[in-house]
Amino acid sequence: MATIHLHQATSLTPEQYIAGLTDFGPGRSALFGNSADEYLKVHQLGHAQADVTEGSGGVWERLQYDWSEPNNVVLTTTDSNIWGGASGHNYTFIRHSDGTTDIDVVVTREGKNLKGHLLGFVLETIGRSVLEKAFVNSIKAIEARNGIVTQPSAA
Repeated sequence: MATIHLHQATSLTPEQYIAGLTDFGPGRSALFGNSADEYLKVHQLGHAQADVTEGSGGVWERLQYDWSEPNNVVLTTTDSNIWGGASGHNYTFIRHSDGTTDIDVVVTREGKNLKGHLLGFVLETIGRSVLEKAFVNSIKAIEARNGIVTQPSAA
């Protein structure tokens, strides 16, 4: 089983990131590159929960989204062509008094077949950077959608 921890600071509020994370409309792939529009199917959408199938590149999973707690969003994999067991994502948001937010994500990948076990191994070893890049890109896209311009750090 692969467990990948990711962290990023942002000028987004938790509510702004969660609004992007739970926007299952057309164009979702502009925010989340691993969620191609042709895979996206919303089975059920409630006030703080959703049942959604998404994926890309031949890999799909059905996820139960739960954002009922304001500083935590849990995505539980309920079905997939390669993931099973304890697979999912857990987002934790920490607000700071300066208006910034730390976002911590734990991605858990438990393969349910050979392809899943191999991809899980790759993600845990050399593929972590791919997940990290996708995470950073989602934050940048949601910042842009909210009119937040990230300034480069001064050297």
